[in-house]
Parts: sequence; structure tokens; C-alpha cells
Amino acid sequence: MSAATASSDGRIETYEDFVKVHGLLLAASGLPQSLHFKLFEKLTSETFDGGAHFEIEPCEDGRQRRLLLTSDTMTKESDVFLIDHAWTFRLPDAYKQLQEVPGLAERMAALMCVDVDDDAGLEETVENGWKMTVEEVLESEIRNAKENGDGVVRWLELEELGLDDTTLLSLNLSTKFPDLVALSLCGNKLENDEKLVQEVTKFKNLKALWLNNNPVLEKSDVGMEAAILRGCPKLEIYNSSFTHTFGEWALGFCADVIGKDNPVISHQGDLALQSVTSLYLSNRRIHNLINKAFSPFEMPNLSHLNIRGNLIEENSVSDLFGILKAFYCLQTLEVDIPGPLGESAVEILESLPTLSSLNGVDASKILETEKHVVDSMLQPRLPEWTAGEPLSDRVLNAMWLYLMTYRLADEEKLDETPVWYVMDELGSALRHSDEPNFRVAPFLFMRDGTLASAVSYSILWPTENVNKGNECTRDYLFGIGEDKQRSARLTAWFYTPESYFIKEYEKHHNKLQSKRLPSMPVKSSTTSAVRCSDGSALRVYTDIPQVEEFLTRPEFVITNEPKDADIIWTSMQVDEDMKKAVGIADQQYVNQFPFEACLVMKHHLADTIQKAQGSPGWLQPTYNLETHLSQLIGDYCVRKRDGLNNLWILKPWNMARTIDTTVTDTLSAIIRLMETGPKICQKYIEHPALFKGKKFDLRYIVLVRSINPLEIFLSDVFWVRLANNPYSLEKHSLFEYETHFTVMNYGRRLNHMNTPEFVREFEEEHQVKWLDIHQRVKSMIRSVFESAAAVHPEMHDLKSRAMYGVDVMLDGSFQPKLLEVTYCPDCMRACKYDTKAIFGGGEVVRGRDFFNFVFGCLFLNENIHVSQL
Repeated sequence: MSAATASSDGRIETYEDFVKVHGLLLAASGLPQSLHFKLFEKLTSETFDGGAHFEIEPCEDGRQRRLLLTSDTMTKESDVFLIDHAWTFRLPDAYKQLQEVPGLAERMAALMCVDVDDDAGLEETVENGWKMTVEEVLESEIRNAKENGDGVVRWLELEELGLDDTTLLSLNLSTKFPDLVALSLCGNKLENDEKLVQEVTKFKNLKALWLNNNPVLEKSDVGMEAAILRGCPKLEIYNSSFTHTFGEWALGFCADVIGKDNPVISHQGDLALQSVTSLYLSNRRIHNLINKAFSPFEMPNLSHLNIRGNLIEENSVSDLFGILKAFYCLQTLEVDIPGPLGESAVEILESLPTLSSLNGVDASKILETEKHVVDSMLQPRLPEWTAGEPLSDRVLNAMWLYLMTYRLADEEKLDETPVWYVMDELGSALRHSDEPNFRVAPFLFMRDGTLASAVSYSILWPTENVNKGNECTRDYLFGIGEDKQRSARLTAWFYTPESYFIKEYEKHHNKLQSKRLPSMPVKSSTTSAVRCSDGSALRVYTDIPQVEEFLTRPEFVITNEPKDADIIWTSMQVDEDMKKAVGIADQQYVNQFPFEACLVMKHHLADTIQKAQGSPGWLQPTYNLETHLSQLIGDYCVRKRDGLNNLWILKPWNMARTIDTTVTDTLSAIIRLMETGPKICQKYIEHPALFKGKKFDLRYIVLVRSINPLEIFLSDVFWVRLANNPYSLEKHSLFEYETHFTVMNYGRRLNHMNTPEFVREFEEEHQVKWLDIHQRVKSMIRSVFESAAAVHPEMHDLKSRAMYGVDVMLDGSFQPKLLEVTYCPDCMRACKYDTKAIFGGGEVVRGRDFFNFVFGCLFLNENIHVSQL
């Protein structure tokens, strides 16, 4: 969001002033010009009239809200409404504000529907407040069977009665009810798998068995399930999943033909499922769909089929299409895409021409837009919390379903830290739709024509005709199509098919595992020293104060004119435009290599290493969210499935000093943080090596004379950067910069420690030899630059010499991990502090000589205070 110049008299008084000041904001918002004057009127009069046109209604059992129109009608682009922002904050301040601002946590918890503990599990089984005992339930079932049937109990539900293993055995159910076809023991206290198998396998006619929410399921392995299936050969449903022997009973149950009041199929000419028109088979763990019961002969009138959430991996795509084609009445289908029918909605519709709707979307629209991944029926992610959990923690978990963001800017600069906000209760009740009828945009109203006077709102207007009682919706990903990973990004708000993302991750992982770059041999230097033909000093142009101050050796002299220099040493990017602007010629040496972005931009660095090395141990799993979000989601799902740590760090492609860098274990947060700019997502080093309980990293200085052949040198000077707070993985600590980050020399308390002192104390604390660590670090740094040289040979340039900062962290096993590579690193510490070389003779390295030996190495081929890698 950028501000314009205010009108001459300051305060906005007229519509003309409003447009002059807010012209760019109005254009960026997308608000139709016909509504600009109405917006001006409502802003200047502070008119919040949404309550006269809309109402908020609970949905999803009170865990979500939706917005309904109460006016008789509202036509497209006929009005605009102001939405207040209930909470505006910078991400690092979120937890602190929830703790300290009176009433904030309570309001946000109510707005996000996390303010009430869920006591549904405590409901009584009868309305008058007392709970039936198991004996009373059995007596009731026997009485009902006699009064309403043939006296035989075939369906028995003993749910949430506190049954333990001893009580179950004492009931002797198999003797009392030998003809049971369905038994539910959900929500009890059954723990012993041997006793349970012994009891339930006595029912030889059992078709369905539910044991959900019993401790035995947490303790047992697949052996218990296998024993039950062997002992109950007719079982078709086990814990809500289909067994491999499922047939017409299971299908009839899912089609509401079978139930407690009608527990058995009366075979009338083997046409038991003839009347079935809708069949819901979602999440039944079906591996093989093709059998005698699932056929058009058994269900000739089937018109709606839902097979979501099933792998059905034992059937080929062509075989599945073959059986589905035979259902001539099939009109609507719900299936995971990608999934058992392939990866394309278009191909599914072309193979099943009778379909009029696929995943809730009109077939003709899919074919018209050629959209391959479609789904209008995704289940929403609803906030989850535990009883007694503090409101502030519930809000932190739920807020990513509601947050929106913008960045402030004026004519001077862009604010580096994004602003996050939550719309008020009305705005937050707008749910998502791929075909929305409203649009929302943030808007800054600068009453005095200046950014300092700005108040942030959101503006809401109808984009379609809406009638009374219609739900009002917006597109959470407005303007974002499949070219920007729309389907994957919807995972922030909805449950999307995990199986697809896991497959994408596995393909990506296997591809990385196949890469391995052979190490390049280290060759003697072939680069010539740089000399002036007349023997005079080399002229150096620099815009870096430390170079200007500390480059004092007589072989070099500072010049203020770039065109007169032999060496250009600058913090700015030297591209063709800059060369033309300041007169830089091809014969001048420059302190950067062509295409060095492959090293110094985080997403290119990861891509370079992965192309060359695959997935080396010193690079944490890293994903460019702009291109590999699906693979990241798959990795996250696999880690969650396997019970592994899922803490990740998000870093902007090209920001320094940890700006807009976030640590989180929330998938919705990872996806939503893409909205503040392109980022990489990297597995967080959750167990780093610590120094006296605090996190640290190491800044190494690498000097590059040549890319081909590769000539790189490691400075003897490196330094440690320490966090200020003791390290912790407690979730609230993730908001504490000085606990998880180490860059403190920009307005924070900097605790410098002399490198030899750090090394000595670190060796004593951990009983390790720094020489061993140093050798591993050197090998890793060499591999990084070998990767760049192999993947990007175009980096080589005879007139390039450069210095890079390489940031390294040690994990809990003292193995080095690459953090990033920095162009023209800040060498304030190297120049300010004298130190001693850790290896060799331990000679003193004076800070004021740092750039003297850097330039000596790069341009005079000296090896003082450096070692070749």
C-alpha cells in the first residue's frame, strides 16, 4: 500500500481531494469507480452500516460462522461497506499483545469460535439426565426385538458405557446374541487385545464391528485386526473401514438400505440394492472397488457416487473407468483429484461422458475452463483446542484461518515488516467460495493526506446479484490461479487430498537422492596477480566505509571516480545499466561474479545445491514455496504421519538480518506466509549445538579468485554470533527474536565474543576438538562452491574477484549445516576486533589489517591469513 501526496490544505474535505490522495489505493483495491464517491461518503462520516444488510449465523456445529444477506436483494456493484479491523499487529508481537491488551484474547477467541470448551462428549445417553447401565441397554434391546420384530437381536450398540475387558467377558454376549450382524463397542475402556479378539470372534455372522475410541486401538498393531478378520470371515466393516471382503451388506449400509431397523438384506431375486440412487463411500479405506456387489447390475439406478478419501490402489485407472462407465445413470461423482482416477478433471469427464457434475462443479464449466483440479466440497479446517487451554494459545492456533495482510509504503521506502490484521466479526464471517458474490480489499484512509494520519479498513462490495438469505462469500485467493499453486494453497483453509501431496514429495525426494556430484580436484593457483603496467598502485573505487578506512597497504590507493579505478569494490549490484551509468569498462575488476545470484539468493542457492548434490546432509530439506509448495505439504504430511518434528523456518528469498523470517510448526501458517513475499521453507534445526545454553551460528569469510578452475580461500578470521536468550522449543519462545536468532548488530544488544575464547570454552563444554569441526566446515564450503561452478559455469569471469560470507550452524552432533551465503558481507567485527588464528602458529590477526590481506589474497595472489579450500 503506497501513499500519495496530500492536498495543499492537508485535511481531506472534498471528493476531489480524496481521489487525489487515494488514487493509487483506489486502483489497487479493485473497487469499481462507480462506488468511489459512496466510499468517500462512508469514510468521512464513519458510516458502518453493514449490520442493516447482513447477519452472522453459526455453522459447523458452532465452530465457524457465516454471513447471510438480510436485505431483500443487493445487486452487483450497488454498494460498498466499511469493515473495521479488530486486531492489527506485527507477527513477533502477536503473543505479547494477546497477553497484555485487555479484552483482546477474549474478543479474538469469540470471533474465531474457540471461546467455549467442547463438552459434547459428556452428553448423557438419555434426556432425563441419568445414564443407562450396560444391563439396562441389553434389556432394552431384547424388549424392543420382541415387541417390534422376531425377537432376535441382530444389531447391538454398547457405546460409551465404561466397559472394560472384565465386564465385556462377563456379559457373555455371544451366548445371548448369537445372531448379531452389527456390534458397536465405541468409546469404552477396552485395553486387552487378546481378550477382545477372543470375545468378538465368537460372532460368526458378524458383518460390522466398531471399536473406535478404545485404548486397545492405540496399543495394538495390525495383528489384532488380522486375527479378528480371520475369526469373523463375513465381516465387511471394521472400525468404519471396508474389509477386503466387503459386499452388498456394506454397500447397503452406506446407501441407508441397511441399518439398525433393517439389519439384514432380504434377498428378493438378488436385487437388494436396486433402489439405490446415492452411494457415499468416502474415507472407507477401500483398496479394491471392483467386486460382484459394486456393479451396475446390482445398482442400475445409481446416479450419485462419492469415493473420496480412498486410495483404491489395487485397481488401475482404466479398470475403474471401465466399471464406472457401465453405470449408465451416473450423473454426479465425488473423487480426490489427483487420485484413483488420475490427475485431471478434464480426462475424468471425457472418460465418463454421462457426468453432469464432478466434485460439485458443473461438468460443462470444467471442460470450458480446462481446469484439471476441481473441488467445491473440500472440508474446512476448523480450529482445534483442548479444554483448559489458555485463550491466547487457542487464538494463536486458529488465527491463520482469519488473518489478512498488507505492507505500508511511502515515497521513501517500503516497510520491511508486513502488517497482519483480523477483520471485525462481520468481515471474518465471510467464508470462501471459488465463485464468490462479494470482494474484500484492504484500504488506508488518510484523513489528513499523510501516512501518519492513516486508518486501516477493509472495504466490501457485491460482485454478483445477491438475494435475501444467500450466503455472502469471498475468494480467499482472489487473483491466484493454478499457475500460482491455487489448489495447494487452499490447504491453508481446507483439508486437501494428502495422498497427492505425499506422492509429489516422494517423487521430489527420490529425484534428489539420485543426484551426487563428484568432488573437483584442488589445483594450484593459475590466476595471475593484478599489476599496473607502470608499477603504480592499483586504484580502488569503493562505497564501503570500512574498505576506504582500512585498505592502507601501498599497493592500493582509493579513488572517488569509478571510471578511473582498476578495481570496483561496491555493495551495489553491478549490471549493464550501472556500468553504463558510471562508466565501468570491461577491463576493470569487479567484486562480484556473473550469475552469483545462484549463491546469494536463498532459493537459487538451494536449487543450485539440489541440482548438483541432491540432498546433502549439510543442507536442511528446503523448498521454494513459489514452485514446490505441493512437495513441502507432502513432506509435512509424512512427518506428521510418522510422528517426526515439524518445525520449519521461512526465509524471504533476498532479505538480510532475518527480516520477515518466521519459525512455525503450523501448515496453515507456512502457506499463508507466502502472501508477504516469495520465500523458502526450510526444516528448522530444532536441536542445534548450544554454547552455554544459547543458540549460535558462525560467520565464515570466503574469498573467490576464480570459478574455472575453482580457486577459493577461507579466511583465518571467522566469528561467532550468539543469541541473547537461552534456547527453548517452548511454543511461545518462537515469537522471541533473541531466543531463536543470532543477528544482533542492528539495534539489539550485541554480545561479541573473541573467537579463540569461544573455541576454547566450546571444546571444554562439549568435549570435542574444534579441528574436527573445522575440517567438516571446510569440506562443506568447498562443496557449496563446487556446486555453483558445476551448475552455473557461466559464473566464470577473468575480471571477477569476490568475498562472500558463509553462515554455518552446528547441529547437536556437531555436524555443520549451511544457512546462507551473503554477498559483500558486513565485516565490522573483522575490522574492529583483533584476534588470533585458531590453527597454524596462532599468530595475531589485527582487525585494521583485515582488508589488507583480503585484497592481498584476491589481487596479489598472497596467502596470508587464508587457507586454500
